[in-house]
Amino acid sequence: MTAEISYGKSNIPLYRVYARPLTGITPIPESPYTGRSNTLFAAEIDVEVFGDNFMPAYTVGDNRNVVATDTMKNFVLRQALAFDGATLEGFLDFLGRQLLATYAIMESIRISGRELPFMAAPVPGQGDRGFGVSEVLYRRSHDDYALAALDFVRVGGGVQVAAHQCGRVGLQLLKVTGSSFTRFARDHYTTLPERVDRPLFITLDVHWRYHELDDMLAPDRGRYIPPEQVRDFVQTVFHEFVSESIQHLVHEIGTRMLRRFPQMAEVSFAAQNHTPDPMAESEVDPKLKVYSSPFPAWGLIKLRLDRSHLEV
Repeated sequence: MTAEISYGKSNIPLYRVYARPLTGITPIPESPYTGRSNTLFAAEIDVEVFGDNFMPAYTVGDNRNVVATDTMKNFVLRQALAFDGATLEGFLDFLGRQLLATYAIMESIRISGRELPFMAAPVPGQGDRGFGVSEVLYRRSHDDYALAALDFVRVGGGVQVAAHQCGRVGLQLLKVTGSSFTRFARDHYTTLPERVDRPLFITLDVHWRYHELDDMLAPDRGRYIPPEQVRDFVQTVFHEFVSESIQHLVHEIGTRMLRRFPQMAEVSFAAQNHTPDPMAESEVDPKLKVYSSPFPAWGLIKLRLDRSHLEV
């Protein structure tokens, strides 16, 4: 019989307060981000277990090699208290190694995490100082967020990270000028007009991998790539670059990103085109226009670049 199996626990929410501050970040010109206090460290965690030794749970109902998913949930939450690091990737690495050290019946696992983004909230200051940013009050953000995933396997008597991926997903970017889409293939099915210097609205997911795991996990974090810097870098190129298409845009972002972050081995993008359709234009000033949301069938653009692309 050929079968592929896995099981686990998904969407384990945790809110760790007063985690170790994230410091030592190398600044980049495109971003003001250099770290965070980690007064609130919030994430959702997934645990997925792979292997063949728990196949009897499927075939004959024998659960002796199954760690209950409720146990996994409790383990994750307890380990969040023990974690002494400052990054989501560091927590996933800590958690994966602890799981395999604790449960010998687990052959290999994937640990994934998604940031639960909260922003420090403004509060009234004292006297004439107006509003200031609180160190203990946060409001939930439903904007873009960071994520990561690490795969762990047993090698000899130890544990090894077999694969990893980091990301910033859910970006929504709009600019009112600096984008065109012209000279595309046309036939009798084509109704889209050519558009010069149009508004551009995209959603964007960005993922990357490191050359060396130590750059991602080293405690000094001098070569760590903060997802916040990636977000700011993408926004900067989106603003600056006059593109002939979304394909043109993501290629420019990816090429520049590989140059900005030499520790990045690979970057990939998944973009959706939500560019609004023109509805009305002023007869007095052609710059004054009204747009509306397009028909809800989004153009999808994907790209993956590794460092060999820079040598072409």
